[in-house]
Amino acid sequence: MIQKSIPSLFTLGNLLLGMFGIMMALNGKIGMAAIMVIIAMLADCLDGRVARALGAESEFGKELDSLSDVVSFGVAPALIMYVTSLHDLHNALAWSVTAIFPMFGALRLARFNVHPGVPGYFIGLPIPAAGGVLATLSLFHKDVPPVFMVIAALLLSYLMVSTVKYPNFKKVGLPRKAVIGAPIVVIIAVAVAVVFPDQISKMIFVLLALYALYGFKQNVDRLAARRRRRNRRRSDDKAYHSKNG
Repeated sequence: MIQKSIPSLFTLGNLLLGMFGIMMALNGKIGMAAIMVIIAMLADCLDGRVARALGAESEFGKELDSLSDVVSFGVAPALIMYVTSLHDLHNALAWSVTAIFPMFGALRLARFNVHPGVPGYFIGLPIPAAGGVLATLSLFHKDVPPVFMVIAALLLSYLMVSTVKYPNFKKVGLPRKAVIGAPIVVIIAVAVAVVFPDQISKMIFVLLALYALYGFKQNVDRLAARRRRRNRRRSDDKAYHSKNG
C-alpha cells in the first residue's frame, strides 16, 4: 500500500510547489515563483518514472497528475506573467490572455488522457514545458515589452493544443533502486535553485524555449510543404489543361 502511494507523493509535491509559486508571485517574489515552477517540473518528471519502476501506475495517479499540472504549469505561470507584465494593460486583454493559457493547458491534458499520442512523441507542446517557458520568460519582464508576453502566451497556448509532434522523454525508465535516491535529487535541485535562482531559471528558459520552438518550426515546415504540394498540383493541372485544351 505504501509503495503504491509513493508516486502520488511526488505528484502532490508538484501541486504543492505550484501553490508556493502562486503565493510567491502574489508576494512579489517572482524569481522564487519561477523556481517553484521549475522544481515542480522535476517532480512531475519523477512521479511517472517512479510509478513505472515500482509497478504502481494507476488511473488515480494519472488523474491526480493532470489536476496538479493544471495548477503548477497552467495557473501558476499565467499568474506570474500577469503580475510581472500584464497587470498594467487593459483589463479585458490582460484577463483574457491570463485565462486562456491555463484553459488551453487543461484542454491539452484532457486530450492527452484520452489520446496519449504516438510512441516516442507528444502531440502538442506538453503543459510543463509551456508553463516553464512562460514562468521563466517572465523573469525578463523589465527587458521584454508586455505585447511580446501576450504574443508568447498565445503562441504557447496554441502549441499546446496543436498537432505538432514533440519528442517524449518521459518514457525513459528509472531503475527500481534509483527510486530511493529520487527525493535526494529533488532536495539537491531545490538547494541549488534557491542559491542561484536567476541563473538556473534563465538557463532552463533557454532549454525549454528551444524545445517549444522546435515544434513551432516543425509546424511551419509542415504548412510550407503542404503549400508547395498544392502549388505543384495546380501547376501540373494547368500544364495538363494547356496541353490538352
